[in-house]
Amino acid sequence: MQARTGDDRIVTVPNLISLVRLACIPVFIWLLFAKENRGAAAVLLGVLGGSDWVDGFIARRYHQGSTLGKILDPVADRLLLGVGVVAIIIDGSVPRWVGIIVVFREVLISVVTVALAALGAKRIDVQWVGKAGTFGLMVAFPFFLASHSTFSWRGFARYAAWVWIVPSVVLSYWAAATYIPIARRALVDGRAARAQRSTA
Repeated sequence: MQARTGDDRIVTVPNLISLVRLACIPVFIWLLFAKENRGAAAVLLGVLGGSDWVDGFIARRYHQGSTLGKILDPVADRLLLGVGVVAIIIDGSVPRWVGIIVVFREVLISVVTVALAALGAKRIDVQWVGKAGTFGLMVAFPFFLASHSTFSWRGFARYAAWVWIVPSVVLSYWAAATYIPIARRALVDGRAARAQRSTA
């Protein structure tokens, strides 16, 4: 029996993982500020970042991709990265200028995404370079946090954080640049689709 692609499915393993990631954001905040446990917060953030690769793999390998997943996954990425970075900036475990560069890009992408949707653009699928940049950032920031923890390997964590952050920021801004022609095309296609429906 041929596996269904099931674009209209809601209950899938990748969607469940994305929901768990969203539900764990308050836990991360609690660990970092209420418990003041940077080590545990860093580990949780790292696991949540890695789970993004897991749900993508499951979606591709077991044909569990869905329309909801294509929306839920990037939303979880944006919220997890945005909240995580802002929290770590407030905590002081990352240089403020590094955090501002990352937050600015996330805010810009979010505003543009909302604006495109309001203008009727077709939905834009996440590009691999954007996913790679986000994954790298989700590795770098837990390392920054761990570098200010009581871990015995915090010196290595500081080194690893800088090794990851530089290419990840480059990739994330490169991804933002590649979305410009894609966004224009999505806007044109969306308007054309609306015009076709109105004349049908």
